[in-house]
Order: sequence, then structure tokens, then C-alpha cells
Amino acid sequence: MVYEAKPFDPLTVKTTGKDRVAYFYDADVGSFSYGSSHPMKPHRIRMTHSLIMNYGLYKKMEIYRAKPATKQEMCQFHSDEYIDFLSRVTPDNLEMFQKESVKFNVGDDCPVFDGLYEYCSISGGGSMEGAARLNRGKCDVAINYAGGLHHAKKAEASGFCYLNDIVLGIIELLRYHPRVLYIDIDVHHGDGVEEAFYTTDRVMTCSFHKYGEFFPGTGELRDTGVAKGKNYSVNVPLRDGIDDATYKSVFEPVIGKIMEWYQPSAIVLQCGGDSLSGDRLGCFNLSMRGHANCVSYVKSFGIPTLVVGGGGYTMRNVARTWAFETGLLNNVILDEELPYNDYYEYYGPDYQLDVRPSNMFNVNTPEYLDKVLTGIFTNLESTKFAPSVQMNNVPHDQEDLGDVEEDTDVAKDTRGGSQYARDQMIERDDEF
Repeated sequence: MVYEAKPFDPLTVKTTGKDRVAYFYDADVGSFSYGSSHPMKPHRIRMTHSLIMNYGLYKKMEIYRAKPATKQEMCQFHSDEYIDFLSRVTPDNLEMFQKESVKFNVGDDCPVFDGLYEYCSISGGGSMEGAARLNRGKCDVAINYAGGLHHAKKAEASGFCYLNDIVLGIIELLRYHPRVLYIDIDVHHGDGVEEAFYTTDRVMTCSFHKYGEFFPGTGELRDTGVAKGKNYSVNVPLRDGIDDATYKSVFEPVIGKIMEWYQPSAIVLQCGGDSLSGDRLGCFNLSMRGHANCVSYVKSFGIPTLVVGGGGYTMRNVARTWAFETGLLNNVILDEELPYNDYYEYYGPDYQLDVRPSNMFNVNTPEYLDKVLTGIFTNLESTKFAPSVQMNNVPHDQEDLGDVEEDTDVAKDTRGGSQYARDQMIERDDEF
């Protein structure tokens, strides 16, 4: 196999088809703060929203404020003890939880801040409700930029992430879809999502990330899953300075092959903005259009897709890129001139939409990438072609029950019909 990086043509970022887009945004999310010196700024989601609104994209899509995720919903993946801790700990009572703070890895990278639990529930609610709308065929694309927190583990915070909204969204999708593909273009390895589905063939995870002396230190080529999940975890370890043309020449063949081989019926795309050029914590050299090309390519398959945020620590670049990608998802290419918005001064001195690459040296040699691609394709060839799954009858969602008289003896759940109906479902031992 010969690796070839073709020149990157920004015009290859196309718009295709006509999609119904559901966009989830909660105005409270930009008010939370990890601390003044912390690189993670939820404020960038508010900046993104301001650009989206001022570009007039609200006319193209349906905008929702998701119901915050409940404890019960969070505990579909996370441990009860961990979620209980998140709901009770505050900066004022932190001293009472010293043992738990160590156990659940809360401290430096993942500080306790005011409204931590509310922040988690907003992030989780958006991804779960986006997945639920996709399941019911109410939209073709669901967007939740407050989500994408891919490092959180079952009972542990990690890498600025406390609640793994992606895993919760995928669990929701698995109620209707036999196979779900997770794609991660954050500069960091999507370790929390990979770990959650490491032993199942119902979710294939594919992460493109910097590998080698870089957080979280996982995601090498040989990490491919275990047991039933063997070869259903795909890792693409990259080096510093990767540019648009090189990234495209790796991303498209890998995703193209996975789509052909795995045939997912739903996709979750994590759009971490720290793979952009000039990021405070990242070390890649992607322009806005190079990053957006990934979104455009995934969209071209026409499969129900949940798009979530993720990392990104140079706020103006993240906001520009996510706004541009929202345009693409709505089949609109946004104007280069930024419209006046609430945070206009952040985008000086040029006030342009673009995020340009720098002259950073690309350490990814053709020989290295050829070796990576050969390894990935060899692993994919040994997977079972589009594994089949025995699907159970899915209980009705509450919205689909029509004007059925409510039985007061039956506890209702918004996403799963009646609790009684859900209790009748037989769960296989190897479901996850």
C-alpha cells in the first residue's frame, strides 16, 4: 500500500443533501468556570452559539434546550457512588470529601467548581436527548457542543471531563441501532469511550490523536479491543504538526474502510477543537477547513449522526470552527466576514472566520503513516464483516404513546416508556 498525501483543496469541503438538524444549547453552560487559570473554558460554547445565531443559522435548524440528565440516567454508565459524590461535593464542603476526591481523581486537572453537577447534567442531557431524537427519526443530525467529554471513566474524572456524555448518548443509540460508530478527531485519545466499549462489537471506536509523551498516554496502534470487541477499537496514533492534506489522506481512507466493513446505522462524531493550529494545549496544525473536512466527509454517508464538542483551548478558534461546521451540517458555507456578535472583540485584528495553519514542521513522514494505515487495514480485515445483533423489541418512547391515559401506579420515564414495560425487557448478559 502506498501512502500519498494529496494537496489539500479547501473546496473539497462541500455541502450535500438536505438534512434536518437538531441543535442543543443551554444558555447556562457558558456561566460555569473551572477557575481563572484553568485552560478549559465553557464560555467558548456561548461564543460559538453567538456566532451561530448571528450568522442566521437558527433559521435552518431546530433549536432545543435539553432536559438535564437525571442521576438515574447518568448511572446507566457511571457508578452510583461516583454520581452521588458529584451531586454533593462543592468548593465549600470539599474538605469533607478528601478520601473521595482522591478515589474519584478530582483535584488539579478536574477541580471542584460551583455548579459542577449542573454542568455535567447539561452536557449529558444534550447528548442523550440528541440520540433519542435520532432514534425516533425526528432529525438526521443532532448537535451538542456542550458534550464530547471523552476522558471520563465509569467511576473517575479525567482530563477536564467528569461525566461521559458520549457513552450515555451511545447507550441511548444502541436501543435502536445494532451497530454504532464513534469517531474522535480531538488531539487527545478518546480513552474513556474506548474503555467503555472495549469488549463489544456493537460499538466501533476510531480515534485520531497525538501519541507519545502526551495525555492520556493511551491509544497505540496495537490497542484493538478484547474478547468480543477484538479489532473493534481503531487507534490512529499521529505525531506533531500534522497538516490538512496529510490528515485528510489518513482520515478518509480509514473512515471509508470502516464504513464499508462495519456498516454502522448511527455515528457519533467528537469534534474536539484542540487539533486546530495554534491551540494552547494541542500540537497539530489543522486549519478550520482541514478540521471541517472531517465533518463534511462523515456527513456525506447520510447516516444519522450525533455531533458533539470536546477539547479546544484557544477559544476564538474553537468558536469559529464549530460555527463553520454547523454551517456545513446545514448545507451552508458561511461568509468569511464575521458578523457583529456579543464577543466580536475576541476575533481581532482581522475579524475573519478562518483559522489558518502555521509553518509548524510536520513530523508525520509518509513511511510512518504508511505503516499505521497498513496496520489498521490488516486489523480490520480480521474483523467479522458487519456483525449481526439480536435486537429485542424496543419499548415505546413516552412521546410516541399518544393520548394514552396515564396509569398513576406505573412510574414513567421520558426516554423509555413505562418503567414496568422496561422491566419486562430481557437483557443479555453480554449486552455491553
